[in-house]
Amino acid sequence: MKNKRLNLQDLNRFRNYLTQEEKSAATVEKYLRDTRAFFAFTGEKEVTKGQVLAWKELLVEKGYAVRSINSMLASLNSLFSFLGLDNCKVKSLKTQRQTYCAEEKQLTKEEYMRLLNAAKDQPQLRMVMETICGTGIRVSELQYFTVEAVEKGQVEIHCKGKIRTILIPGKLRKLLQKYIKRNSVRNGAVFITRSGRPLNRSNIWARMKRLCGKAGVEASKVFPHNLRKLFARAFYRLEKDIAKLADILGHSSIGTTRIYIMTTGSEHRRQLDRLGLVV
Repeated sequence: MKNKRLNLQDLNRFRNYLTQEEKSAATVEKYLRDTRAFFAFTGEKEVTKGQVLAWKELLVEKGYAVRSINSMLASLNSLFSFLGLDNCKVKSLKTQRQTYCAEEKQLTKEEYMRLLNAAKDQPQLRMVMETICGTGIRVSELQYFTVEAVEKGQVEIHCKGKIRTILIPGKLRKLLQKYIKRNSVRNGAVFITRSGRPLNRSNIWARMKRLCGKAGVEASKVFPHNLRKLFARAFYRLEKDIAKLADILGHSSIGTTRIYIMTTGSEHRRQLDRLGLVV
């Protein structure tokens, strides 16, 4: 197909396509956010591979992480496949697989405990953090924690046409039951706003960020997804079963799970020192 100008109608059709493909709401919004950014970059010009390569270079110059750039390019390539513009698709950036992660981004168990302590006067937020960190769910999956699910002791998560069952640990279940009783939640979602709607990602993110100063934890480490990663590292240290962990987290690729359980540079150095090969 020849090159063409992108327009809002293309993006609306792309949204409908992604929805019909049963992509999650978060994934649809992410793809659209990435394509809108490219749309703003191209303006009224026809889309060419040269433009996509220029966009790729601009993202590198702006200092985006390689994973972020590749994720954005994947969104664009999906759009181009949908529109029949395969000639505009570009390759991902190549990088050597990291063996450890940056310390300034990894939330430790001790820091997590300080966040919980800082939230002792915010019982809902504290319970939300314990629920995410105690089960490894995505923040978007919090809506599936209903009064009925807590009573059963397990939650059924529906995502991308798949159903996965999350077992609620005994201690967490008791805490949730107390929370439900104290807040007179009779049915439906456990965590709701004053208007009765389930809490959303942005609300939880903002409230967690406000805990940073009181807890003495760097803001760069404090966001819901890092609670999920803390769960992953704690589970792997205990079980050493990456395949089972991938199933619990709902990952289709163990490669994704490996990223979650990376150690920090300091931990990596200590592991190297324990080899005893330098005398």
